[in-house]
Amino acid sequence: MAERSPYKPTGYSSVSIYMMADEAQRVVKFAKAVFHAEILRKMDRADGRIMHAELRIDDSIVMLSDSTEEYPAFPVWLHVYVPDVDAAYARALEAGGVSVQAPTQKGDEDRRSGVRDPAGNVWWISTRVE
Repeated sequence: MAERSPYKPTGYSSVSIYMMADEAQRVVKFAKAVFHAEILRKMDRADGRIMHAELRIDDSIVMLSDSTEEYPAFPVWLHVYVPDVDAAYARALEAGGVSVQAPTQKGDEDRRSGVRDPAGNVWWISTRVE
């Protein structure tokens, strides 16, 4: 069990990505299907859109919100290590992702693929292969 810290929640790293997305619920659904993301917290606005959500993917936290006029959506790139890049890539396509790069290994120890999620974010998915 992670040691309790007085300045951050137990189990959180010091740095987390924060995504502003159009239709953030689609990103949540994608992350759950592809990476088995666990919703830690989710607060909705009165209109049902996501005000703030926190997802755990393995040992990392991804925070996200639906975009607003004040905080517009912007696509990001994320890199995620998984036990089986080929299986995660297949799940990503099944979940509505669009291929950026099929699983391949070029010049380093990682077998890597890339998939664009329904909000336009690119998830680089890798497995270390020695």
